[in-house]
Amino acid sequence: MAEEDDQAQDDEKPSGGKKKVIVLAVVGLVLIGLSVGGTLLALQMLAPEPVAAEDGAAAEPAAPVKLPAVYFPLKPPIVVNFQARGRQRFLQVEVTLMARENEVVEAIELHMPMIRNSLVLLLGGQVYEDLQTAEGKELLRQQALEELQGLLQQEIDQPGIEQVLFTNFVMQ
Repeated sequence: MAEEDDQAQDDEKPSGGKKKVIVLAVVGLVLIGLSVGGTLLALQMLAPEPVAAEDGAAAEPAAPVKLPAVYFPLKPPIVVNFQARGRQRFLQVEVTLMARENEVVEAIELHMPMIRNSLVLLLGGQVYEDLQTAEGKELLRQQALEELQGLLQQEIDQPGIEQVLFTNFVMQ
């Protein structure tokens, strides 16, 4: 009979061990849940409140949503020549303009002769040796951007062009 009691106790021990593991797992999950909930609550409390307008409505977002970029390549490439140290030199540049509004792209198409003329004059007035450096090319890109933004400002009352990109720059 003593053997049967020992065997009955052995059968109960593993189930008691399983109960402890289950209880610990449940307690662990509850602690994790409380931690996540407490963190979310603290973040919600610490988040800045939206500033109310004078009429009590919530303020509008500060930055408007940006429209997707529209790239407009100028075709054909622009070719200019230079006199450098008594030799005839050439520059061929493929230019792409980046804007965000379709009306700006339409204005670029409409004023294409004036845009190409400004770029030819700007590129032809450069010093060949300056364009051989990365700094010289970047300075030229910024000058082209300012020139074209000024042209569009005169024509459509907004700069319109965000970037002037040189997609090909060949000097010979």
